[in-house]
Amino acid sequence: MNLSIFDRNIPLIGRIARVILIGMALWHLYVAFAGPPNPYVMRGTHVALALLLIFLTVNRQGMLTERPRWLDVGLGIVACLAALYPSLNLEYVYQRFLYVDPLLPMDMVVGIVLVVLLLEGARRMLGPVLPITAMLFMAYGLTFTSTLPSVILEQLFMTTEGIFGIPISVSATYMVLFILFGSLVERMGVGQLFMDFAVALTGRQVGGPAKVACVTSGMFGSVSGSAVANVMTTGTFSIPLMKRMGFKPAFAGAVEAVASTGGQIMPPVMGAAAFVMAEYLGVGYLQVAAYAIVPAILFYVALFAAVHFEARRMGVGSVPAEDQVPMMQVLRERGHLFIPLAIIIGVLLQGYSAPYAALCGVVSVIPTAALRKTTRHYVTLDNILGALENGARNVLSIAAACACAGIVVGVIDITGLGLTFSNFVISAAQDTLLIALLLSMVAGIILGMGMPTTPAYIVQVALLVPALVKLGVQVEAAHLFVFYFAILSAITPPVAMAVYAANTLSQAKIVEASWAAVKLGATGFIVPFMFVYEPAILLQGDWFHIFMVIAQATLGVVLLAAALQRYFFGRLRPLQAMVLFAGSLCFIYPDWRVTLAGLTCAGVIWFTQTLRQSKPLTQPGE
Repeated sequence: MNLSIFDRNIPLIGRIARVILIGMALWHLYVAFAGPPNPYVMRGTHVALALLLIFLTVNRQGMLTERPRWLDVGLGIVACLAALYPSLNLEYVYQRFLYVDPLLPMDMVVGIVLVVLLLEGARRMLGPVLPITAMLFMAYGLTFTSTLPSVILEQLFMTTEGIFGIPISVSATYMVLFILFGSLVERMGVGQLFMDFAVALTGRQVGGPAKVACVTSGMFGSVSGSAVANVMTTGTFSIPLMKRMGFKPAFAGAVEAVASTGGQIMPPVMGAAAFVMAEYLGVGYLQVAAYAIVPAILFYVALFAAVHFEARRMGVGSVPAEDQVPMMQVLRERGHLFIPLAIIIGVLLQGYSAPYAALCGVVSVIPTAALRKTTRHYVTLDNILGALENGARNVLSIAAACACAGIVVGVIDITGLGLTFSNFVISAAQDTLLIALLLSMVAGIILGMGMPTTPAYIVQVALLVPALVKLGVQVEAAHLFVFYFAILSAITPPVAMAVYAANTLSQAKIVEASWAAVKLGATGFIVPFMFVYEPAILLQGDWFHIFMVIAQATLGVVLLAAALQRYFFGRLRPLQAMVLFAGSLCFIYPDWRVTLAGLTCAGVIWFTQTLRQSKPLTQPGE
């Protein structure tokens, strides 16, 4: 046994950081079991540990390090103590009147230090976009409103409406447990299970390698909730296989990027922002998963169809026989690793909370892996501690993002910017819902560029959702609408992080790969408009109506995929592709006349293609 925390080749401070990472993971598991403490204590400790570990493990250039400078060690300790300040002075915090009693000099000093070090920690973990966004919002509050600086600082530091608000609460209770669950199952061989299962399921079909990528990335992404991590995990196998079978490098990378991005909207786990959504909507996480399931399926149906049409057009066949795995062999050797996922779903269906379900899933992972000889070798102390350490490392970026997003939300709340921006959107849209949706889509993509999904979603909730609700959009549809575009920014140029990650494996030209990703993920841009206009896609309404709407939407996304890949029942000419594209858009609006127009367009294209294919038999001289 070679425990990394005792590795003499790692500096002492690096080993201490690893012990703290493992301790952070164990503390959150204990809290999930014993029950959360006071909100200030829970959230403050979460932020304190995250900031301490960021300064201990990430250098000024944003690179992981085992040898932090002593200055960084000092900054980490100061940041940790600053984040714990409210929880160490609970009686004082609860007895003072907010916005009435003046802040003490120590309050102001500690608050400013925490804000500054939080921005620096977020920059190291996530890059400059989110910290700059937070600073711009603070600058707006200080410059363009009559809000006193001390009031803004009080909102951010001494209340549960800023840094210690809902986003960090969700990070400390929901997200950390599911991230630890994902890290554990990955260490126990679930990644290989997903890959083998996908090959057995789709490997023999036309375009099998790309369809394997769709299934694998969808399954893995639903557990990991991170598009870039998903690409780097499953893409190492799928992208070279797609290139070897004849797909262009740009298309191969785009398939992996889009499929990995879609994992964040695919239940049962989805992305971290889904837990924030459940908190904002005041519903159970299972209800959010129910809202998301049909849109997620439509996303992957369209991606699957696009891959199929492209494979037909390029003449790409199935996965080579030597790489195929019989389904029964996969289930016999590793099928039991599905048990932890089934336990999570079962606990949620019983009505228990998401943190409790995640805890049950975490507890079940190791006994499940020990059930059979094929996976028993993964159950070692080094592997378990490594999973806890890696899981805690992954939590750091989420915690930094949520705490930094708390700054933005706190400023929006205290200055009334949310109401101002909502009125601006409504005014610019001239009370027209479609224009408001288009403006929200563009704003959502811009806000999400280079920013993780969770803070991008949180900012959009504060700025865009109120305007959409005022224009008559259901609250659930409005939240899911902005959630989608926070996610799709990962494949939208110019800052398409998932595409960039895939390009490191595909070696394609970035412009070509970005365009291919937009075409493949186009359905993701259309589906949000569908469920805004037709809530039946969110499983709201009577079941017959829901069935008819889903059938209509499915046909629409398949036609859209065919038009963009320029292949239907054969290769599409440019004019045919345009007609089919227009027909697919007719399925967005729930009106039988518009739907009939779409069916007519599809029928005309089918008839002309059938006629063209029959011509060589009747007129061989042409």
